[in-house]
Amino acid sequence: MISSVVVIVFLSCSNSPRYNRNKIKPHIAKTKPKYNKKQKVIYGTSSYYGKDFHGKLTANGEVYDMYGLTAAHKTLPLNTIIRVTNQSNGKSLILRVNDRGPYIGNRILDCSYGAALKLDFIQSGTTEVKIEVIEWGDNKYMKHK
Repeated sequence: MISSVVVIVFLSCSNSPRYNRNKIKPHIAKTKPKYNKKQKVIYGTSSYYGKDFHGKLTANGEVYDMYGLTAAHKTLPLNTIIRVTNQSNGKSLILRVNDRGPYIGNRILDCSYGAALKLDFIQSGTTEVKIEVIEWGDNKYMKHK
């Protein structure tokens, strides 16, 4: 009886494995993503993502802020600066690619909730956009200490 209590107390005082920094390693792709640096303008459908991902890590290692001005793209290098123009109303915004996606349908971009709010497509959920590359990113993963 006493030995069971000692074992339970001992185990309850140990660290949770999810906080062990030695086991957490960023995913490093073995192949380079496919993007064409000559293609500086891209047209397609954009959606947005919000509270389900708020506070979680993005593909480049930073914490997602749904009110920030960021976007997810499947192949553009992380930290690429882009101008996104909503084709239906002409509103445009400069965003930074800090995540990967979207993975639904034929969409080419997932804007943060804050970006979708400023581009005025929250109600519709998706919109046709023009993406212009302003500055190519370094594709670096941000390390947190």
